[in-house]
Amino acid sequence: LGAPDEWIEKLATLYWFTIEFGVCMEDGELKAYGAGCISSIKELENCVSSNSKKLPFEVENIVTTSYPITTIQPVYFVAPSFAEAKRKVMEWAQQIPRPFTAHYNPYTQSVELINKRSNCVKMIRDLANEMKTLEDAVMKLVD
Repeated sequence: LGAPDEWIEKLATLYWFTIEFGVCMEDGELKAYGAGCISSIKELENCVSSNSKKLPFEVENIVTTSYPITTIQPVYFVAPSFAEAKRKVMEWAQQIPRPFTAHYNPYTQSVELINKRSNCVKMIRDLANEMKTLEDAVMKLVD
C-alpha cells in the first residue's frame, strides 16, 4: 500500500524468502514455514539439508538477493524464530516511504488508511475505549 516503485522489487524479494521459502529455528531445529518449502518434498528436504546455503535472517541482505524461480532454492535465510522474523519484517516495513499511514483493523479484518484528521480522531477514540475496557478488567483482578 503506497510503496514507491523502487520498493516493490524489494517487497517481492522479501515475500519470496519469507512467505514462499521462509525457514526459522524452533527448539533448536530448522523448521520450514514457507509455502514453497512445505508444498514440495524436494524443496523441504533441500531447505533442511546441508546441500543448501543458510544465511542469517537480515532483511537488508534478503531484499537484495536474487533467486531462481524454476529450480530448487540454493539459499535460505534462517530466522532465530518465527516471531523474530515477523518482528524484523515489521521493523523494516516501517522504513517504506508512503504518503499515508495504514492500520490493520482486526475487528473488520481490513486495512484502513489514516490519511485524514477524522481517521486519526476515530482511531484515538477506538483506542481510548479499548484502554477503558482493559483498565476495567485490571481493576477487577484480585492479586
